[in-house]
Parts: sequence; C-alpha cells; structure tokens
Amino acid sequence: MALFLHAPEKLTLPTPEQALPGRAEPMPVPATHEVLGTPLSGPLEKGQEEAIFGLGCFWGAERAFWKQPGVISTSVGYAGGITPNPTYEEVCSGRTGHAEVVRVVFDPSRISYEALLRLFWESHDPTMGMRQGNDVGTQYRSAVYTFGPQQAEAAAKSLAAYGEALRRAGHVAPITTEVREAPTYYFAEPYHQQYLHKNPQGYCGLGGTGVSCPIGVGVSG
Repeated sequence: MALFLHAPEKLTLPTPEQALPGRAEPMPVPATHEVLGTPLSGPLEKGQEEAIFGLGCFWGAERAFWKQPGVISTSVGYAGGITPNPTYEEVCSGRTGHAEVVRVVFDPSRISYEALLRLFWESHDPTMGMRQGNDVGTQYRSAVYTFGPQQAEAAAKSLAAYGEALRRAGHVAPITTEVREAPTYYFAEPYHQQYLHKNPQGYCGLGGTGVSCPIGVGVSG
C-alpha cells in the first residue's frame, strides 16, 4: 500500500454532490480464493454467514481473517460510501466515501462472530479516526458493517467492552469505529485479492493497541 501525503479534504467524507459518479459495471473478480480454494463471490451456502470489517489497509487485514479456522472465504473491497463500483484510484482520491474493507464468509459452528470481532479490535487501533498508522485518509477508517440484529447487538457490545478495556489500559482517545447495517459491498480489483499471498513481502500496515478484547471464545456451539 503506497504511503503518501494526503490533502486535508481526504480526511472528510464527501457529500453526494462531491462524490465521483462511478459506473454500473461491477468489478470482475477471480472465481476462487487463492489460498482457501473456495468461491470468492456468489450467494452464501446453507449454514454460512458473512461479515464486513474495515481496519485500515485491506491487504494485511484480509490475511489475518483467512488464517482463522472456520473462515470459508475472504475478499477485499470497498463499502460505506457513495460511488458505485469504484476503482482503487477513485477510493484513494477521497471522493467516494468508501472504506477499504474485508468481507468474511464463515461457518458459525466453527468460529463465532464474536471471535471475528475480537480479531478485528485487536488487529488495529480503532481510535485513530480517518487513518490507521501511516495510512491517512477516509478509506482507512475503522468500521463494522453488520448483517441482522444479532450481529448489530454483538458489535455494539464489543465496542463498549473494548472501549472500557482501552480506558483501563490508559488509552484516553475514544473509539471512532463506525458501526452500522452493512451497505453495498463492491469488490476491489483482482490484484488486491489475497495480495499478501501473491506478494509475501508486500506492505502490511496492520497493528493493534496491544490491549486484549474481552469478548469471544473462538468457537460457538
């Protein structure tokens, strides 16, 4: 992920009038996951669930999730903004409103949503606003996009629990994570999918606070 100076406007979400128009055509993506060999897109199969997380640069974030037992597939994309079917360059411009996100398809009988939330919180600093480490811009903001009332409740509870854990550890900045119902997810370009598998020495800006999240036990049921 390239590191470069960002103009001040890239720290503010665009209005609909400011947003780029995008396009109607969806991004073509590979049929299967480079690591897991499972479908990258398509409808969920019986017993599967999905989750969407934004925690900075999506290259390292995706790898963290695909390594978890019970995760069936992962992909990277853009969500939370205005521009339909954006390109990476458009997202980096700050004029789409989208965050870089990871979509996780998982088997809840093998890994719980709470366990995924725990990995999310512990893998980045959710107090940094429109940045993550040296990556600066609205696309790097922290976000949890939920599917259904159970995920929404679990996400809200985890935010409160991790906020308290951070306070007890001496972190004074509040959590800035956006938690809301999942918006439309747009796949990123093929070269971004499983990027760190294809480029093992590639950039990974993932880094947490060092504070454990007091939720999730890994496996449900």
